Amino acid sequence: MAGSDQAADRDGGVVAHTLRRAASVNPAHVAALAAGIGAVAVIRTTMLPTVGSWDTAEAQVVLPVMGTMHPTGFPAFGLLGWLASIVLQPFGSPAFRMNLLSALLVGVAVAGMVPVARRLGAPVALALAVAAGFALTPIVWGIGNAADVHALHIALVVLVVLGLLRWEALVARHREHPDDPGLRRRADRAIVLTAALFGVAVANHGLALLLIPAIGLYVLSVEPGVLRRPRLVVSALGICLGVAALLYLELPLRAGPFRAPLVYGHPETWTGFWDIVLARQFQGDVRPLADLSGRIRDLVALASAQLGPLVALVPVGLLVTAFRHPRYALLSSVATAVTCFFAASYANAQIDRYYLGPVFFAWTWVAVLAVTIVEAAAGRRDGPRLTHRDDALPVYVPSWRNPRTILALALGAALLVPTAAALPERWRALDRSRETWVETWLDDALTAMAPNAVVISWWSYSTPLFYAQLVEGRRPDILILDDQTRLDLGLTEIPKVIDANLGKRPVYVIRAQGSQIQDLATQYRIEPVGAPANLYRVTGRKETTP
Repeated sequence: MAGSDQAADRDGGVVAHTLRRAASVNPAHVAALAAGIGAVAVIRTTMLPTVGSWDTAEAQVVLPVMGTMHPTGFPAFGLLGWLASIVLQPFGSPAFRMNLLSALLVGVAVAGMVPVARRLGAPVALALAVAAGFALTPIVWGIGNAADVHALHIALVVLVVLGLLRWEALVARHREHPDDPGLRRRADRAIVLTAALFGVAVANHGLALLLIPAIGLYVLSVEPGVLRRPRLVVSALGICLGVAALLYLELPLRAGPFRAPLVYGHPETWTGFWDIVLARQFQGDVRPLADLSGRIRDLVALASAQLGPLVALVPVGLLVTAFRHPRYALLSSVATAVTCFFAASYANAQIDRYYLGPVFFAWTWVAVLAVTIVEAAAGRRDGPRLTHRDDALPVYVPSWRNPRTILALALGAALLVPTAAALPERWRALDRSRETWVETWLDDALTAMAPNAVVISWWSYSTPLFYAQLVEGRRPDILILDDQTRLDLGLTEIPKVIDANLGKRPVYVIRAQGSQIQDLATQYRIEPVGAPANLYRVTGRKETTP
């Protein structure tokens, strides 16, 4: 009997310990994990299952072979993608792994929204609702459907903002306890770590540079005397620039001594490196003063398409945020204004992806507005606060009978009503799960081309051809000449390339517009191969009539 009693006591102790551990779990952590996993699960239902075209296919081929991408090079994404192509091998083809990487990165951004909203005062229910709304915003959802550098960009933006908010809280705690040197050291470590993270963001996408004015103003507003601490300033700037520079070494290394199978431009040279990093190829596409009224209309239309009826709450939310969290309002509003101005001034394909950051900030403003409504109706939160390892947030075990919790749940659900109403339409618009036309096109094109052929292509079709050849190992006999690779190889006009190969190798052309084929047909005998319809064979030069 004594043994049975001891066993029962041990079992009871284990049960009690397990219950205490379960009760100590931070619900915000659970909510963040649920939001991230939920976002990935939704994106998986609409994800591109195979190889794509255009920039998607470029990422699907460059990342697995650790090559270099078009300007600004995106080395952070390239290195992460190479690692993911190895780690995610059990999940499918190289193309699908890169698509899955984007979904996972969007999941990180969505999960990060929960602690960001919590640091702005949102209860767990509201933070989770805002994260769900953010995940289901069309450009956020869509960016996770296929391989895209912007998925890492938005993940890093969210994490940098979270790091800045954590630093602000530590600085505030140090002001309350100025005699505690440990708090000062923790705050300094927090801002240096955030600077390192921002260095990764800079090495991932040039859009991160647009955040510099906002971050600078925010840092000065949180700690006005920071410039009188040169050691901290030099440490933060040094690690930021050092991380970015270290990652950017990937470009000259993979274009030079450790040559990758696919390299864009000539980043192994000093001039070529800066051509890529500064995106000189696209600088003519930036026109900041052209048709301002039209661009403002386009921006309003884009915001309405992304947020639906909630777009009306965004300016109100910003005003409330300026009152409740003036430093965060400064950070987020300046970042949004600078990004929107640049994106509206840049004439290029799919610029809506550049608005990922502003969409994130808009949802945080809505979160602050919702918190204000909850507190106005049910009072500020009360109850016991539990200390924990960080400066972070009080841990609450909400009661279902607490009016504040009930109101937060109700308001969170209300915020998701417009998203729920638009969900079927968004699903249909974003669904790429049956999009396999590029795979079919590749099969037809590679079958149609004769051995040892030269194909003069353009970006949207060159990149899947590179994928088939360099990643899948198909048709290594074919020479693929994209508009950019022609320049890299010193080959200029298309007719000169055709003349150099006619009679030596079979020559095929793929052009963006039918008129370009017609122009070539005035000089050459050109015939369609049948399937695919946009692949033509050049059989000879037309004889000129004397």
